[in-house]
Amino acid sequence: MNPILMAIILVTAIGLIGAVILVAASIFMYVPVDERVEQITAVLPGANCGACGCAGCADYAKNVVENGAPVNKCVPGGAAVAAKVAAVMGVEAGASVPQKAVVACSGTCGKTSKKYEFEGIKTCQSVKGLYGGDGACTFGCLGYGDCTRACPFDAIHVVDGVAKVDREKCVGCGACAAACPNHIISIIPEPVKNPKRPRPVVLCQNKNKGADTRKACTAGCIGCMKCAKACKLGAITVENFLAHIDQEKCVGCYLCVKECPMQVIHIPANEA
Repeated sequence: MNPILMAIILVTAIGLIGAVILVAASIFMYVPVDERVEQITAVLPGANCGACGCAGCADYAKNVVENGAPVNKCVPGGAAVAAKVAAVMGVEAGASVPQKAVVACSGTCGKTSKKYEFEGIKTCQSVKGLYGGDGACTFGCLGYGDCTRACPFDAIHVVDGVAKVDREKCVGCGACAAACPNHIISIIPEPVKNPKRPRPVVLCQNKNKGADTRKACTAGCIGCMKCAKACKLGAITVENFLAHIDQEKCVGCYLCVKECPMQVIHIPANEA
């Protein structure tokens, strides 16, 4: 027999056998998928940001259907998506609290300085590994934009050396917070009862003594306790020379904002 014809027949036979094996495998190894998983995946925003605690939207949909995960965990989708997921599952959506990212640093270029000129790979993670960063304040924003590259919504940008959040675009997914090597980005819930009175935040993370903080940055918290003394509800504590505001206790009276001599307590606003 012609060797070319023989090779064609052999390859065809192998292909047919392989096809039969694949068809048989698809039949005998088929795992039924609950159609609700596909329905929920279709209504999710597809950001795959991980804010729900799952690897992505499809994983979250599967977790809702198979493990009874809460239907209101999609931060980017908010209440609208929660209602659609709840409708698929035939349950109540429950409350969905909007959240926003906050960058706890006020050290813009005019308020702090550099220790050295960094010539390496322009990422926060890279500069962090060299003496804690090139800034005079090793607690503040490194300014090389790891958070901006991590954000799937283009909601955070480096302005004047410090990352700023575009609150209109921010959905509180937490991707920027996870990317920040100095851990100065937090995800804070928006006030539900009185949305026009956002809770103040301390835009500083420096835990050094006041004199040392002042040397590094003219806009750092010096731990003077004036804000804590001004707060009538005990919502502010000072630990390691740094003020902290309990968002659950705070009612937005803004007395702390007025009392802070360093002006590092801010009312969240769209600054990007």
